[in-house]
Amino acid sequence: MDEKGKAVIIIKNGPYRVTGGVRLDNVRIVGDGEGGSIAWEKSGDYPRQESFFLCRCGASRDKPFCDGSHAKIAFDGTEQADNIPYAESCRIYKGDGMALMDKEVLCAIARYCDPHGQVWNLIMRPEDRELAIEEACSCPAGRLTIVIDGEIIEPKLPRDISLIDDRPEGKLGPIWVKGGIPVIGAEGVRYEPRNRVTLCRCGQSRNKPFCDGAHLQDEEADDGE
Repeated sequence: MDEKGKAVIIIKNGPYRVTGGVRLDNVRIVGDGEGGSIAWEKSGDYPRQESFFLCRCGASRDKPFCDGSHAKIAFDGTEQADNIPYAESCRIYKGDGMALMDKEVLCAIARYCDPHGQVWNLIMRPEDRELAIEEACSCPAGRLTIVIDGEIIEPKLPRDISLIDDRPEGKLGPIWVKGGIPVIGAEGVRYEPRNRVTLCRCGQSRNKPFCDGAHLQDEEADDGE
């Protein structure tokens, strides 16, 4: 936990326990009409609680909160993520005056990297520097990070949690943990604290606890509208 007790603690084969009075809200992905994403739209807040349990198996009827369904379905929440530090495990793409760090296994398929010809191409054009920064910083999973003159560019994010509604795809997306809130595994493993990560909440990811986009193929992960 951090100095204020904020943390996401994974319960073995169960939910995420969130401590420290973390603020919880809903945000929607805004699409560009061409398959890319261009903005975030806030769509509601939850009453603040000192601690609460978020569904991790995808079966709760009280989403986003746990209702004990993980026990009824014998949910296997085994964590598969490598937990190798991001800087040591990402691929580096060198552009013109900037570079792009990319750890593909973290991809939550939020599609903010796609507009304007994709961020991998934007880094090759100095005139598109601001677009490249915007797209990389909009990646909720922290898969993509721009580096300029040795400086890692990160967005300023609050230490809170957002539940992603992938409205363009009609799906409930992952849990977006922001501002370096610690994520602690079921066996006590402390994952690398990062400014932005996305946690699976459909129960189908093969990179648990992180999202791998499996919700897009999960018929049970619709947004309810």
